[in-house]
Amino acid sequence: MSKAKILWVDDQIDLLKSHIIFLNEKGYQIDSCTNGSDALDKISNNRFDIILLDENMPGISGIETLINIKKIDRSIKVIMITKSEEENIMEEAIGKEISDYLIKPVNPNQILLSLKKTLQNEKLIKDSNISEYQQEFRNLSLKMMDISSYDEWIEFYLEIIDWELKLSDIDDDTMIEILNNQKIEANSLFSKFIERNYQSWFEKDNHPCLSHEILKKHLFPEISDDPLILIVIDNLRYDQWKIIEPSILSYYNKVKEVPYYSILPTSTQYARNSLFAGIMPMHIKQKFPQFWKDDHEEGGKNLFESKLLNINLNNLKSNNLKNEFFKITNFKNGVKLSNNLKQFRQNNLTTIVYNFVDMLSHSKTEMEMIKELAPNDKAYRSLTNSWFSNSPLFEIIKNASSLGFKLVITTDHGTINVKNPTKIIGDRNTSQNLRYKTGKSLTTNEKDNLVFKNPHDILLPKTSINSSFVFTKNEFYLVYPNNYNHFSNYFKNTYQHGGVSMEEMIIPFVILDPK
Repeated sequence: MSKAKILWVDDQIDLLKSHIIFLNEKGYQIDSCTNGSDALDKISNNRFDIILLDENMPGISGIETLINIKKIDRSIKVIMITKSEEENIMEEAIGKEISDYLIKPVNPNQILLSLKKTLQNEKLIKDSNISEYQQEFRNLSLKMMDISSYDEWIEFYLEIIDWELKLSDIDDDTMIEILNNQKIEANSLFSKFIERNYQSWFEKDNHPCLSHEILKKHLFPEISDDPLILIVIDNLRYDQWKIIEPSILSYYNKVKEVPYYSILPTSTQYARNSLFAGIMPMHIKQKFPQFWKDDHEEGGKNLFESKLLNINLNNLKSNNLKNEFFKITNFKNGVKLSNNLKQFRQNNLTTIVYNFVDMLSHSKTEMEMIKELAPNDKAYRSLTNSWFSNSPLFEIIKNASSLGFKLVITTDHGTINVKNPTKIIGDRNTSQNLRYKTGKSLTTNEKDNLVFKNPHDILLPKTSINSSFVFTKNEFYLVYPNNYNHFSNYFKNTYQHGGVSMEEMIIPFVILDPK
C-alpha cells in the first residue's frame, strides 16, 4: 500500500521537524509550507490525502485557506490545528467541513491518532461492523428460532434492518449473502407465525396494533388545537424509513415510534382504506358499499379515503374538528402544497397521502431503467433517499417544522423483492396482484402460499359465495400457467406487495415535534 501524502501548513513549521520525522517513520509522506498561498499552489499541482492546517497564520488565515482548498477539491480531508478554543472559530471551521481539529500544543501521537481516524475511519467502521455481525450471527439464528410473539418479531426485524444498514457499504459479497439468507430464513419462520396466529388476532384482545386501529390508538390522541400533519407515504418499507429519518430529524424531534402490522392483503386497496376507515375491509363493504369496489370491478379502489377518514374522525372526535385531505401523485402538486402550507395552520388535522414510493415500486416492474437503478434492497433504499432529499415532500416537512406543525409519518404497507414464481389457477375474475389473489376456484401450492377459504374469518369481503384468498409467502410471486416462463422472467426481481413478509407487514408510525 502506498504512503499517505500529507501537506502540513504552519507558519512555524521549522519547530515541528521532530513531529515530521516521527510521522515519516510511521509511514506517512510529509510535505510542508508556511502559509496559505503556498499551500494553495501545492494543492493545485499535487495530490494530497490530507492537509494539516494551522488556523492562525499571517497573510491568508487558516479559515480563508480552508475555503479555497474546498474550492480546489471539495473531497480533500482537512485537520485544523488551532491555539484558540473559541467556539465561533470551531463552529466556522466545522461548517466548512473539516474532518477533525486539534488544539495546540499537539504531540506526535495525537496527530498520528487524528490521521488514522480521518484516513481509516470508514474502513475501521466497516471492519468493526463485519466483525460484530460475525459474532452476532449465531445469536440472531438462535433468537429467530425462539420467537413466539408479534412484539418479538418486530424487535427481530428492526435488528435485521440495523444490520442491513450497517453492512450496506461493505465490499464483502459473501457477508451480504449470509445476511440475506438469514433474512430469507427469518421470513420463512415469520410466515409460519402469521399462518398460525393471524386469524386469532381478530378473535382475541391480545393482538398487535393493526391497520384499522393505528389512527384511533396513536393519531387521534395527538389531535388538539395545535396544527397537526399526517403524512402517509404509500408503500414505505421500514428500511426506507430508516434511510430518510436522519434528514427529517434535522427539523423534527422524534417523540414516539410505533411499529405496527399491516393487515392482509398488504395492498393499498385493503390496508390504506382500512387505515383511514378505522374498520376492516369486510365492514367497509357492509357499512359503506358505495365506498368499496372489489378487485375485479372497474374503477379506482381508493377514491373515498377522505370520506372514510371523516366518518372515522366523527365517530371518535368532535364534529367541530377542522381537517383537510390531499393526495399527491406528481411533483407539481407537491410543490403547490408546500408553498401553500401556511394556510393550513388553522386546521386541527391536515392529511397528506404521498404516492411516490408506490410509483417507484411499480416503475421497477415496468421500466428497464428503474430495474437497473434498483436491482436490490441497498440500491432501492439509495434511490428512495435520493428522491426524498430532492422532493417536494421534504420541502413540505421542512416548511411544516418552521410553521410549528406537529408531524406524524406512517405508511399503509411495505414491499418485497420477489424472486421465486409459484403457479396459481383461477377464473377470469381473479384479482391481478402478484402477491395475493382473490376469486373462485383458486388452485395453488399451499406450501408456498397462505390460503383462507373463508375470507370472513379474517374480516375480508367475499366477491362470491365460494371465493377465497391466497397470500404468497417469503419471496414468491403468483403466475398463471399460460405464458408461465415469460411472466416468471418478467416479474422476477421486482418489488411487489400484498403478501406475507416482514417487509410488507411490519411498518412504521412515527410522531414528531418541530425543533
